[in-house]
Amino acid sequence: MERKKLGRTGLEVSRLGLGLSETGFNLPQDQIAQATRVLNDALDGGVNFLVSAECYGLSEEQIGVAVSHRRNEYVLATKCGHFMPRGQGPDWTRELILEQIDRSLKKMKTDHVDLLQLHSCSVEVLEKGEVTRALQDIRKAGKTRFIGYSGDNANAEWAVNSGLFDTLQTSFNLVDQKARKTLFPDAEKRGMGVIVKRPIANAAWGAAADPRPYQHLPSYTEEYFRRAQSMQAEGPIPGDPGDRILLAIGFTFAHPEVDVAIVGTQRPEHLRSNIEMVSKRPPLSTDAVKALHDRYDRVSGNWEQRG
Repeated sequence: MERKKLGRTGLEVSRLGLGLSETGFNLPQDQIAQATRVLNDALDGGVNFLVSAECYGLSEEQIGVAVSHRRNEYVLATKCGHFMPRGQGPDWTRELILEQIDRSLKKMKTDHVDLLQLHSCSVEVLEKGEVTRALQDIRKAGKTRFIGYSGDNANAEWAVNSGLFDTLQTSFNLVDQKARKTLFPDAEKRGMGVIVKRPIANAAWGAAADPRPYQHLPSYTEEYFRRAQSMQAEGPIPGDPGDRILLAIGFTFAHPEVDVAIVGTQRPEHLRSNIEMVSKRPPLSTDAVKALHDRYDRVSGNWEQRG
């Protein structure tokens, strides 16, 4: 699989990364064998960028059990800032973040992560400086190599323009294109690595019904499905490759600012299909990309990014 430098970090990452929210949320402890297969199949298939978070269910424990013995084969990212269990304590405190990184390292059976990201906090939190200083102290202690921000809209714009972060993780796909105008140009100027989440729009494009990948978040893909329906109502896309997932991932990778796109799955067969699409299929035609840009601009009315 093709690799690319993650901005100024210099980290060499596969164009396709593996997001671990689906395995973490949807595979309980008694299905650790399936999580182990997904993680090892990803590494065997050339995927070397793993993204987790303490709030992604069992995802960090799954990394520790399944692939900690292969630690030198992957770039490891996690997120911090949400009190666990959710809603039972204050988010975004220095003490919380310092405690979280130690718990995360223990669960993932490693002494450092390559990238530690703030998990979608607001401008108000960022401006106080407490959480960013906590990340900087964690980096000084050698527990992370680089620090990043994961989020969208005005919060992400503040993070990019602050110059405090090495990377940006943000939503971008064929029904969520705002970042190409509001975030990508400034992130590229600053040499930030750009990580795209939700790059296939959670498989909403071309779906007969809302995909609903998370039982605990039934409305998670509702807005993407609505947007896809609105855009598709204008008719076929010129240069459509005839595969709705290939169209979606091809659109995301058609943007050179994107260093890595993270796709989550709990199914080994879906993982293998994703790897094959990214590794072997030709790029999406310029006609298709332009048509999707134009259609989004006509239909969207400046839709907000979805977190």
